[in-house]
Amino acid sequence: MAIVWSLMLIVTPEETCPQPDDPVLAEVAVTISDAGHWAQIVDAAWRVVYQTDDLRWGGGAMVERAALPIGVHAFGPETLNAHEQARTGAIAVERARQYLSEVGPLVLADTPGGAKELRELVDPRLRDIVDALRPSGVVAACMHAYNGYGVAGTRPRILVTSFRVRDAAGRLVGTVSIQKPEASMSVLAAVAAMGDVRHFNRMQSVAKAGRRAAAVLFADLESSSQLSRRLSTASYFSLARRMVRAADECVIDCGGLVGRHAGDGVVAFFLAEPAGSESRCARCCIQSARDLDAKLADVAARSELAPEELTMRFGLHWGSTLYVGQIATGGRTEVTALGDEVNEGARIEACATGGRTLASKNLLERLDSDDAAAVGLDPDRLTYTPLAALPGAPEKATRDAPAIAVCEI
Repeated sequence: MAIVWSLMLIVTPEETCPQPDDPVLAEVAVTISDAGHWAQIVDAAWRVVYQTDDLRWGGGAMVERAALPIGVHAFGPETLNAHEQARTGAIAVERARQYLSEVGPLVLADTPGGAKELRELVDPRLRDIVDALRPSGVVAACMHAYNGYGVAGTRPRILVTSFRVRDAAGRLVGTVSIQKPEASMSVLAAVAAMGDVRHFNRMQSVAKAGRRAAAVLFADLESSSQLSRRLSTASYFSLARRMVRAADECVIDCGGLVGRHAGDGVVAFFLAEPAGSESRCARCCIQSARDLDAKLADVAARSELAPEELTMRFGLHWGSTLYVGQIATGGRTEVTALGDEVNEGARIEACATGGRTLASKNLLERLDSDDAAAVGLDPDRLTYTPLAALPGAPEKATRDAPAIAVCEI
């Protein structure tokens, strides 16, 4: 439950922000929230009355582990202190100074006592900014930018559009500030054009890395060297692109997270927690491999290849304590996992020659009777072979994971 202290309401990082009491601002809050915006609303006195969950959880409090004070001045000490408790608190003051420098003329115009009163309302570390402000009550909207939350040592700029909200009588009731990354909408649309919203949401769920139980899928195109030599570079690139798209579709449809693409190889993770059980997680991993295998004939046909020319090796494994998380850099964002089982999964895949699917005993014995039946398996009747005993097992497999027991499924 939210904690009430005097006139200030503290909304914890796990809570959804309540709607403003003012009906006009409440209507605006619903509209911008439904649209998925990063946005904050202040009343006519510049007291924070609302933040969208997308701002708090996608770019603010939930990610930063900060509480949200409601009912206090947007540039007051309570607000700034809350930002300083966040993971990016080191830049909280700098960010507030940038923000006030840009939007300050509106804030000053809305403060009845002028600069003298505003100096008393803001955090002491912002008072010198107030001294340089000039009121601008005629501006209906303004655009400003500040350095953002920072990813992997970067400080991406955030663009903020602030606009006035008035009631039916023309009375000013507040100001809405909508935020977005500095990239243009054309760039953002291009980045997300081929993406799947389901997968983007799953990636956000692992933005904070941690220990997670998961099934791991490795898949790689067999005899890719011969194909790359035989096909033109353009044709082979088109083939690789079709395969990667098919693989991602199969993984996402089965509830998985797409990992790193290396050449024509695929890595995917199926987390137990969102799946609901370890059994369902293992089932999804198996089904994803089968779905991709079934799509290979269509990929081959579109690439003007015979079906037998396109085969993939599949290695499926289980990791009880994989360290799974999102890696974001200036060039890309991806999900990865660390743990011995990840390396073992790669060794299993390398042994699955001839287009086979090899699954570890640790994975298959996670299946309960219903999920096993759904993928046509009976774990109680399966027999296993150590990797070292498989004919033609690569040297890395016999060296790194000789005792891993696997079964062809």
